[in-house]
Amino acid sequence: MQDVFIIGIGIHPFGRTDALSGLQQGAYATRQALADAGLDWRDMQFGFGGSDAAGNADSIVNELGLTGLPFINVKNGCATGGSALIGAWQAIASGQYDVGVAIGFDKHPRGAFNALPAEYGLPDWYGEAGFMVTTQFFAIKLQRYMALHGITPATLGRVAEKSFRNAVHADHAWRRSPVDLDTILNSQMISDPLTKYMFCSPAEGGVALILASAKKARELGRDRVRIKSAVVRTRPPGSFEVFAPSIDIERGGAPTLLASKAAFEMAGIGPEDIDLAQLQDTESGAEVMHMAENGFCKDGEQEEWLANGWTDIDGRLPVNTDGGCIACGEPIGASGLRQVYENALQLRGLGGGRQVPGDPRTAYSHVYGAPGISGVTILER
Repeated sequence: MQDVFIIGIGIHPFGRTDALSGLQQGAYATRQALADAGLDWRDMQFGFGGSDAAGNADSIVNELGLTGLPFINVKNGCATGGSALIGAWQAIASGQYDVGVAIGFDKHPRGAFNALPAEYGLPDWYGEAGFMVTTQFFAIKLQRYMALHGITPATLGRVAEKSFRNAVHADHAWRRSPVDLDTILNSQMISDPLTKYMFCSPAEGGVALILASAKKARELGRDRVRIKSAVVRTRPPGSFEVFAPSIDIERGGAPTLLASKAAFEMAGIGPEDIDLAQLQDTESGAEVMHMAENGFCKDGEQEEWLANGWTDIDGRLPVNTDGGCIACGEPIGASGLRQVYENALQLRGLGGGRQVPGDPRTAYSHVYGAPGISGVTILER
């Protein structure tokens, strides 16, 4: 397997852009990434792309040019973008190609995601009981975790407060105004213990990353950000994931535990070697749980971490430096790639007001999607 570098990055701001389709936002991000890499669409040897609600990703060739390149559509829940990146990484790491693109975009209607039971092998009663409404499932899972590990609502609020504070400095974020802790904790309760400011919102946006082999990256003078590892894992027996109709008495692992372990092994480093991390934060509780599942702390230690500001920009491990899903919103096809975009930007030292201090050299991203799939990518400068 040969080294793979990220040589170009592009993003269309997340939020709501009524004048553009999701496909057009993806094309915007791709043109930006190509310009960043100093390349043209004709130079792309292949593409991987994903969208959940904005059409087939391969239709983007209508916007960018009919060059005949092979293009693979990816649909993998909230892990769609991360999965597209892994496909593109594998295509170059295998030696088959020298340069290609990973694209993600989406344009969701307003309101909650409308997941259907049949799409996940579940009976109709599961939806009729309200459990396909993800806000309710996340709240139920989080209540159990809080009871087991002593997590308080204040910690959930601090996660959201940090997200909005970071997003002030992120041009691509949707929610760019700070929100104080009291406002977050006392806002409308959506699904106990989660208030409205603790949830992300379905959104719009597009992200593109240009990947290249070491030879091509050096030829272009763009060999600064290397993909150290990229892994996807599905749920093992005994895990408790999105849309699970019950919880096993004999508990097992979790897809994030598997993906994180494999990614660290592939990279040859450990959690203590990571300088910043982007973690799936569909809601505040997800960030809290994923801190432990990715190996950065033990269950229950999140209370101390958040109280002491250890996940702030200038903390021990900055987490979700651009505001994450909570502040950026979640266009499913683009969200995982946004994390890697942010990490690449940070490793280049271009984070502006949200730049992690101390010259970061390693960056970690984690995506998680229904019905229990997780992807991890580690970058190194």
